Amino acid sequence: MPNARPVPTIRRRRLGEALRRYRTEAGLTLDAAAERMGWIGPKLSRIETATAYIKPGDVAKLLSSYGIGDPEVVEALEGLARDARKQGWWQTYSGIVSPSYADYISLESDAESVREFAPLLIPGLLQTAAYARETIAANATGRSQEEAAALAEVRMARQSVLTRPGAPLELWAVIHEAALHHRFAVRPATMREQLRRLLDASEMSNVTVQLMPLDSTAHPGMVGGFTLTSFPRPMPPVALLENLSGATYVEGDEATPFAKAFDRIRATALSVEDSLARIAELEEGHRK
Repeated sequence: MPNARPVPTIRRRRLGEALRRYRTEAGLTLDAAAERMGWIGPKLSRIETATAYIKPGDVAKLLSSYGIGDPEVVEALEGLARDARKQGWWQTYSGIVSPSYADYISLESDAESVREFAPLLIPGLLQTAAYARETIAANATGRSQEEAAALAEVRMARQSVLTRPGAPLELWAVIHEAALHHRFAVRPATMREQLRRLLDASEMSNVTVQLMPLDSTAHPGMVGGFTLTSFPRPMPPVALLENLSGATYVEGDEATPFAKAFDRIRATALSVEDSLARIAELEEGHRK
């Protein structure tokens, strides 16, 4: 029985794309670049297409053959090579978490910052467990109660990136005020607790929350929400677009418009101070 081909992980795909880009910039064909390493062309092709691994020790040699000696670049790509085989905590939910969702969790765990415009739901990194359970149950069509509960556990576990030692994730979320007016019939206290969670999270130095008011002027977020995930140099940012059918990733230079759009969105939104005051006002209203 033939050996099963490895399933490309998002880390291997990002590594392969970076290596392909540097080879192309060096003006080398696959065969010419492989020859410098004493390989045959198909081996390098499989590395670039993420169907084969590359040893971390070979990354620096390959980059050197492309004329790349920048320590930051070498260290970043060696890190991807080392981590490509690692199993993330989310792998224990492999029967529940879709491949595209697993890819995003991997991106999020590697990221240094996330910028998100959330027009309809509170961002997952800021949700309470009760809010997560309610919204997942409402949107996870075709899922059992047990599966929905497991997805809520995953969402809560993701939040550890905000408190990870050394370099916690920097999160900047712009949330449309409309998302704060949902009602939950089964557990009415859900939104009040969620509003309190937003206020508490905003006290963290690495978390910024703004509200897009109901009466805002026109802005790029009117066409839909998105998440922009950024990484240490030299890895390019990745934008995520989600809908009921799954997730779409936009990478590299194609993600630049999302960064520009987010800058316009946060400029249109209420200031941080006014946003927190409005959230506190809404939270107080739920107490009456």
